[in-house]
Amino acid sequence: MKPVTYTSTLPDDLWDLLEFYARKLKLPKNKLLENALRNYLGHLKKAEYIRSFKKAAGDEAMLTMVEEGMEDYLKMLGDE
Repeated sequence: MKPVTYTSTLPDDLWDLLEFYARKLKLPKNKLLENALRNYLGHLKKAEYIRSFKKAAGDEAMLTMVEEGMEDYLKMLGDE
């Protein structure tokens, strides 16, 4: 994937932390930002899944569909 160049500003305290950890971890600041952003976005995606599963757990129609699907799955396993 081709990298995209962007320009942004950061508060001084955040910039200082970025510089500190980049030196400490011996990473370029852009790699540290990339890793942090990937981790944060992964966390957001995981939180979305958790919310959707919690919502589905309270949905009676969804529970019925899952139970029926499990019955079919168990039958398929028994046929093997």
